Amino acid sequence: EVDNLTLRRFLRARGHDVGKASAMLLKFVAWRREAVPGGVGAVMPAELVRAEPSRELASMGGVDRAGRPVLLAFPAKHFSANRDMAGFKRYVVYLFDAMCARIPRGQEKFLCVVDLKGWGYANCDVRAYIAAIEILQSYYPERLGKALMIHVPYLFMKAWKVVQPFIDANTRDKFVFVDDKSLEETLRREMEDGQLPEMYGGKMPIVPLE
Repeated sequence: EVDNLTLRRFLRARGHDVGKASAMLLKFVAWRREAVPGGVGAVMPAELVRAEPSRELASMGGVDRAGRPVLLAFPAKHFSANRDMAGFKRYVVYLFDAMCARIPRGQEKFLCVVDLKGWGYANCDVRAYIAAIEILQSYYPERLGKALMIHVPYLFMKAWKVVQPFIDANTRDKFVFVDDKSLEETLRREMEDGQLPEMYGGKMPIVPLE
C-alpha cells in the first residue's frame, strides 16, 4: 500500500530502526484506513471539510529556493469556540494531503510559514495545536522541512510552552521563531522575490486552499 519513498521516510523518522519504523508504519496504515475514505491510497475529499470554520486557516504560497512548496498558515483565523475536534482533524489531514500532492519529484518536504499576526486569547487552542502536530509527526514523517513562526506575540509563547512537550525532538527542531527585525531577510533567504507572497513584499499572490 505504500511506495519505497514512503518506507524510507518512516525509516528516517525512527533513526533507521526497522522495528520502530515498522510499528510506526503499521499505526499509520491502520489510522489512514479509518480516517480517510479510500484508505492509504486516497486523499481526504474536499467535500468533507468545506463546512469547517477553520477553512481559511491556510493558503498556498509558491515554492522556496529548494523547490519545496510553501504553506501559509494563519492561526488568528482559528477560533477555539467554533472548533469541532473531529472536523478540525479532517481539515488538518486535508491540508497535509494537499501539500504533499504539490511536492515535486526529487523533493519530499514542504515549507510552512505560520503567521501569528492578530493572534489572541480567542484563537488559543492548545488541544487543536497538539492534535495537528501529532498528525504531522506520526502520519506525515519527514514531510515538514521547516516551519517559520512569524509575528509571534508574547502571549503565544505561553501556549507554546504547553505544546512543546508533545513534540518529538526531530519535529521541534524544525520550528524556527523569527524576530520581526529579521523577518524580511529571513523570508528572502528562503524564497526568491517571484515566489515570496505579496503580503510580505514579494510578487506571489497567495492562493486559497481548495
